[in-house]
Amino acid sequence: MPDRLTAPPRPRTPGAEMAALRRFYVDVTWTGTIEPGGMGPGTPAMTGRGEGRHHQIQDGMWIVGDYRQDQFLEDGTLVLTWQLHWVTGWDAEAGEYVATHNDNYGHAGVMHGRIDGDRLVYESSDGTARLRMTFDASDPRCVVWSNETSAGGAPWTLIESYRMTPLTR
Repeated sequence: MPDRLTAPPRPRTPGAEMAALRRFYVDVTWTGTIEPGGMGPGTPAMTGRGEGRHHQIQDGMWIVGDYRQDQFLEDGTLVLTWQLHWVTGWDAEAGEYVATHNDNYGHAGVMHGRIDGDRLVYESSDGTARLRMTFDASDPRCVVWSNETSAGGAPWTLIESYRMTPLTR
């Protein structure tokens, strides 16, 4: 038996990286557009209307977002309802933001992020079709979120873009 006990490691505490991240994750509603072909080859242009709610877990180490969006054809016909569960935070060992996501269509993934001034950018790193999600908070009264794709190293193309309005509490 050892002469003394070694103290177990303590959980990390959130630092400046999490403080910087929180400004991008306020509760919001949004409206926006989905580009023709954005939901797959041959799909029509659509509009989207949704909301996102956030809370912190594990003493502020992670931010959880739950999102719901209805998508409509230009004539107002409901096409689908999309739901997403998102968990993001600072991965101190990797030295970057990381997010996991799961949606009601059975998609799951991991994205890697960075903050560049007023922009928070996540990119997927696997698969032949990559995704890039950008939150532009240069106007905190209306954050603009965009989702882009790049297949096989091609240039990024816009899938969808939304204007997110913070909810008042």
